[in-house]
Amino acid sequence: MQTFSGKVMAGLAAFLLLTVTSSLHASDTKRILWTESKLTGTPEPPLPWRVAGCYEKLALKAPVYLRAEPGTRRLLYVDHKAEGAEPGGLRAFVDDANCSESEPILTMDNLIYGFCFHPRYQENGYLFVISNGPHKESSKKNRISRFTISRDGSGRVLSDSELVILEWESNGHNGGDLGFGPDGFLYCPTGDGTTDSDPLQTGQGLNDLLAVMLRLDVDRPGADKPYSIPADNPFLKTPGARPEIWAYGFRNPWRMDFDRKTGQLWLGQNGQDLWEQVYLVRRGENYGWSIQEGSHPFYAERPRGAEPVMNPVAEHHHSESRSLTGGIVYRGTRYPELDGCFIYGDYSTGKIWGIRHDGQQVTFHRELADTTLQIAGFGMNHDGDVLVVDHGGGIYRLEPNPPSPVVVFPRKLSETGLFESVPAHQMKPGIVPYSVNVPFWSDGAIKQRWIAIPGDETISYTSSRGWNFPNGSVLVKSFSLEREPGNPETRFRIETRLMVRQQNEWSGYSYRWNEEQTDAELVEKEGRSESVAIYAPDATAPGTQIWNFPSRAECMVCHSRAANYVLGVCEPQMNRVHDYGDGQENQLERLSRMGYFSSPLSQPAAELTKLTDPFDETADLQLRARSWIHANCAGCHIEAGGGNSQFSAEISAAPEQQKLINAKPMHNSFQLSDARLVAPGQPDQSVLVHRISHRGQGQMPPLSSTLPDRRGVELIRRWIQELPSTSE
Repeated sequence: MQTFSGKVMAGLAAFLLLTVTSSLHASDTKRILWTESKLTGTPEPPLPWRVAGCYEKLALKAPVYLRAEPGTRRLLYVDHKAEGAEPGGLRAFVDDANCSESEPILTMDNLIYGFCFHPRYQENGYLFVISNGPHKESSKKNRISRFTISRDGSGRVLSDSELVILEWESNGHNGGDLGFGPDGFLYCPTGDGTTDSDPLQTGQGLNDLLAVMLRLDVDRPGADKPYSIPADNPFLKTPGARPEIWAYGFRNPWRMDFDRKTGQLWLGQNGQDLWEQVYLVRRGENYGWSIQEGSHPFYAERPRGAEPVMNPVAEHHHSESRSLTGGIVYRGTRYPELDGCFIYGDYSTGKIWGIRHDGQQVTFHRELADTTLQIAGFGMNHDGDVLVVDHGGGIYRLEPNPPSPVVVFPRKLSETGLFESVPAHQMKPGIVPYSVNVPFWSDGAIKQRWIAIPGDETISYTSSRGWNFPNGSVLVKSFSLEREPGNPETRFRIETRLMVRQQNEWSGYSYRWNEEQTDAELVEKEGRSESVAIYAPDATAPGTQIWNFPSRAECMVCHSRAANYVLGVCEPQMNRVHDYGDGQENQLERLSRMGYFSSPLSQPAAELTKLTDPFDETADLQLRARSWIHANCAGCHIEAGGGNSQFSAEISAAPEQQKLINAKPMHNSFQLSDARLVAPGQPDQSVLVHRISHRGQGQMPPLSSTLPDRRGVELIRRWIQELPSTSE
């Protein structure tokens, strides 16, 4: 008869044998090629326009603005990193497709936002520039300057020719354009001068030069300044008002243009929490900031100007636009279908729209193109091409999208070529399951994940942010909820999301599972929200939970260019052991061993970065908190992640990059006393805690979440509470 200890030893031996066998099975696993994808094309009709690269031989770093120089074949442009670092400067190149060199025209210790030519530029050489600086100073000013470009044919700015027209203090939301109207006067839009939600409450005021449209007569200097006030400026007789003001109520105008045929002044504006706007700017009108964000209430209780608020002629929710870039009015003959359109775009989503207005109402408004560009400006060359300036380092031409073959995009999961059995949720051989160290909060959903790489293609591995995948790759994520939270037997699938890479671009698609759990159907482009019968996490009786199926645009807002689009598929998240069914193995080592990476791992997985389980009480509290912040915030809060928030949520960010602890909020303080993003020892004064623990205005994450992560909130509160008050 076997003793108890003998049974234990036998059991231990069996366990060790099973472990060894599992490991051997895992290490013996060979790559199976996946060749059955049906995920090609798009479910929507193709957009009528696309962009194509031009001037591709030019070395461009961070261009933001471009205009054709009158009377020459030159194009002048602003590059914020022309010599490798800000503030860069103004440069020129010959308007030729094969041009490979540009020359510096103007450098200054200010960041140049835009410029325009005097109506008689070919005679006088006057170039007007709007800039902000000094670049490295903490207190900055906006400056309108006039420079003179030599008329001797050299095209150079004459030394010491700068004439400062006007300066005013502005430390964020600086605006960014200027131009001459059909009346010959110089117009310049300004922002509210801060990086928060108008803490100066200047948006509705007329007593300074912030948050307004300026209108100046620069051809008739005054007795004590290099400009005069046009006699019909609307606030000349308003007590306490600055006479330079033409209109007011702006947050951060970014790019404007006059329609030379109608005289309409078009303006694009960056919004705050939820909305981006396009305005037609008229004499003496009030455009609402900061009592409104576009047509929506913002700080409705603040004092308002005497003039009624005028709504935008178009506005875009942050689900499709996050940082709107105004554009140009097309008045050309090459594309008659665009005649009279104000063509504008978005820095974050790369979308481009066109809009017309007959003076009474919008007569045309549609999306023209969907690009991967960081759109900072628009222009036209000497041949009449509409040019798109990509802050990521290029200049592109807008052109008609040629006819393409009709491709039927899968409307059901069963049609995608991903699943061996959809009801059983069984993937095709060759599709690799994976897990992450710290899941992004998705309103309590349980998630399963897979990587599908076509054929024998490989992944280009990077050490920190998302990896580079070949075209045809698909990332699969299925979401399940529990009718009774904590009871797996009540679990049901609600959504499967796909990230598909085609033609060097990622696109996101959501599929909604049917009640029978046998298949899932593609959700419409606009997304949808549904009430789900469920026990809420803090409820004792059945209730409902709102589940948001994201729009296509919302997918790409979170899967940002700055993070390289794919979020969970990166070294810090993937560096973990996963149970593959045939054994357990570190994911990085398995993918490398099976030939999914284009190059072997540079180091053993144990020496690579990884996130810490936020809820592992045995781990370091700071690592836990930083890991939670990385997983839930670093898609946007990352260098060049869009918007104007400056803190970095990446686990790899050095303290000087983080700008989180003891940092003053760049946006809304939410009426918190002496608010900081993270106030050491004081979670109730920390904006981070407020934003992750609330839903509604200012919530984080900003999209597709209706429930806060209560465990995550408690973790962050505890971390902040234990931070020493002297933390810097």
